[in-house]
Amino acid sequence: MLPRLMAVLLLSGGLLAGLGDKDAAQAAAQTDACVPPGGWADAAARPLNAADLLRRAAASPAVLLGERHDNPDHHRWQLHSLAALHALNPDLAVGMEMFPRSVQPVLDRWSAGQLTEAELLRETNWPKVWGYDARFYLPILHFARMNRLPVVALNVDRGLVSRTAREGWAAVPAGEREGVGDPAPPPASYTERLRQAMAAHGPTERRSGSFERFVEAQSVWDRAMAERIADTHRRTGRTVVAILGQGHIEGRDGVPHQLADLGVRNSVVLLPWDEDRPCAELDGRIADAVYGLGESEAPAETPRPRLGVMLEPGPEGVRVRSVTEGSVAAAAGLTAGDLVVAAAGSPVREASDLTAVVQRQAPGTWLPLTVKRDQGTAELVAKFPASPAVE
Repeated sequence: MLPRLMAVLLLSGGLLAGLGDKDAAQAAAQTDACVPPGGWADAAARPLNAADLLRRAAASPAVLLGERHDNPDHHRWQLHSLAALHALNPDLAVGMEMFPRSVQPVLDRWSAGQLTEAELLRETNWPKVWGYDARFYLPILHFARMNRLPVVALNVDRGLVSRTAREGWAAVPAGEREGVGDPAPPPASYTERLRQAMAAHGPTERRSGSFERFVEAQSVWDRAMAERIADTHRRTGRTVVAILGQGHIEGRDGVPHQLADLGVRNSVVLLPWDEDRPCAELDGRIADAVYGLGESEAPAETPRPRLGVMLEPGPEGVRVRSVTEGSVAAAAGLTAGDLVVAAAGSPVREASDLTAVVQRQAPGTWLPLTVKRDQGTAELVAKFPASPAVE
């Protein structure tokens, strides 16, 4: 196990040591990216000294590492960042959005070395509870176990968020809130960002109060994770390195905002920055720092089928938050705001239902989808490309 740990720490060296001035200048000259690959920058794209940044982060109560759930480079960056932080401060805890509070005893057994990978995934019901490829997250989980770091379940049951979106937080009895307290009112910037995500829902839904409940559900979700981070830091004194979807932390509007309301005002927000991400999004407040990623390597194996959507719980099921340009979903006609109610004739009640159907698709097959829109119900067909020919 020791050689594997040393390899991780060596790989993280670029993040810890940073680029020298001359090297950084050369890297910047070789790329048009607003954040050169291999370097740190602040929220306005100004280069940062990596050692100073990571020392500050390692001494903070919480470090929030964002991700796009289906991007393997984001997870590699998270692992390397975690290793660099651990080299500076071994008293860490690893918080993960991927697990609900109810499985914390399972995670405790994992960190103690008492479970195999298969047992961990089975006992946490990974395919249903999270559904994204476990291979993205297992290296982080192994790093935590190798170093006997606590792994903290940050999330709540998806049903609580969906119920809040459907009925409102006030309608959920105190005994059914999984211990989550009332969230702080979200800042206007967060509300506006969520409004844009709901823009395709139509004025009727907004008048009926569904947008307000949607914002409330997101705030409850953020609050739940912030409470777990704050409680872990206060009980243990450890710096909590949280693995979260970037939408929960960008602009310090979601989890960081709720942490501040809980008295944890100096959390550090770090994001990976993809080479093709618009520079205009570096608005001076999106994060404390961003790390430049280069062009992704082609996968070494045939990738699993991907629809190309980001999903979120909706009042009636699973709603499409965004559609990746050029994806299978875009070609099928899926749009932001669509409520996916069935896939291949099977009901879709949770994101994991759709993920499971998609991952069973063979190359070259067609997947019928039923979606609800303001105009009514639409029947779409997602056409998955055939595998490339072997030469």
